[in-house]
Amino acid sequence: MNEYFEAVIGLEVHAQLLTESKVFCGCSTKFGNTPNTNVCPVCLGHPGVLPVLNKKVVEFIALMGLATNCTVNEKSVFARKNYFYPDLPKGYQISQYDKPICENGFLDIKKKDGTSKKIGITRIHMEEDAGKSIHDQTQETLVDLNRCGVPLIEIVSEPDIRSAEEAVLYLTKIRQIVQYLRICDGNMEEGSLRCDANISVRSAGQKEFGTKTEVKNMNSFRNLERAINFEINRQVETLEEGGKIVQETLLWNADENEAVSMRSKEEAHDYRYFPEPDLLPVIMDDKWQKELKLKLPELPEVRKERFINDFNLPEYDADILTLNRDIADYYENVLKTTKDYKSASNWVMGEILKIINEEKIDIKDFPVVPENLGKLINLINEGTISSKIAKDIFPELLKGLKNPDEIVKEKNLVQISDTKKIEEIINKIIEEHKSEVQTYLDGKDKVLGFFVGKIMKETKGKANPKIVNDILKEKLESYRNK
Repeated sequence: MNEYFEAVIGLEVHAQLLTESKVFCGCSTKFGNTPNTNVCPVCLGHPGVLPVLNKKVVEFIALMGLATNCTVNEKSVFARKNYFYPDLPKGYQISQYDKPICENGFLDIKKKDGTSKKIGITRIHMEEDAGKSIHDQTQETLVDLNRCGVPLIEIVSEPDIRSAEEAVLYLTKIRQIVQYLRICDGNMEEGSLRCDANISVRSAGQKEFGTKTEVKNMNSFRNLERAINFEINRQVETLEEGGKIVQETLLWNADENEAVSMRSKEEAHDYRYFPEPDLLPVIMDDKWQKELKLKLPELPEVRKERFINDFNLPEYDADILTLNRDIADYYENVLKTTKDYKSASNWVMGEILKIINEEKIDIKDFPVVPENLGKLINLINEGTISSKIAKDIFPELLKGLKNPDEIVKEKNLVQISDTKKIEEIINKIIEEHKSEVQTYLDGKDKVLGFFVGKIMKETKGKANPKIVNDILKEKLESYRNK
């Protein structure tokens, strides 16, 4: 970023709510069903039908507002947002305008340099989703209306974001919170979490905003970062060359790594909001709001601090483990069996997250139950097996058929900790490799690895590594006096 310019960014995040039925009718919200099967006269906009509000949608939005420090308004109203698209049968979208459910919130983000920043949230309101247009190879457009009427919340930030890094951190936190609340799965690839960015640049120190553009179609954190950086650089270059920024809507093309114009200001829609005559205002009194506050789970920041304070975890570990609520739940369930907090953290962040990411599976479907991972850690700490043996038998645990105790017993993998037996094996190895003993005595400590390898091979990896190292060093040192 040119030091003479400053970026001003605001994000509009749409999150599809995890209700079983749509916002104004009883149709299913299930993703992936046959096109145009999750529909009825209400969501298709047939004449004479009336919408009926889904109470769960209101509760989900209020929970999001409470989790993001918003004011939950006692009264909010619906509006009709008028525009025509082929995938919007009614010709308008039921949304909210001047009286949304939630307003005036904020989130704190922590940047890589360790500094924190508050990002304001202007409003969180509800609306219904439109359908989906599918452009095939015959230059025809197919329309799937299954998504019509699926409940959304729109989370509109203040223009407080100044870089792509801040935007990604803010969106990451939004995604984390909706997942913790269980109100949205946060799947950006499937479109259940979508983000548009309003971007402008201005001279450093200038108070007035520059002309903004809106960038759409960013379905990943990486694309959000790339799109924002692209558009900032494009605007700066345009201004440096004496040009003017045109207010327009841009689509991000991830394949070409560029934003292309979708429509200009002159072509932008005048939505013509007016009150929705078929829906009464939503009244959220103190009693209802207090009931919802009791439903709030432990939120990510609070859980992270607890992991640091109660389990003495490094901040990095706590960050990774609390990024996803189900991962954090899995970790805490492991601790019901073992109290080795750090080893449990290492296993979850290492072996388990690696497999989950490679196999693209949910932690809920992970075959190693938390209790068995806790037992495995205990076997290591008790000296029954070594860390190496634990890694070797982990694939057996992945089959989900047996617990660690059964596998260790069946395969005769109990660690050898008998010092007398280990000493006999060490004596034998040393006797067979006198030249390597001399190498050690000459000051080349790396030869210790050679001896340890031979000992482990002799014991089929079952010798206690600590005991092996202690006795081996003692035996080798004893040769100095001979």
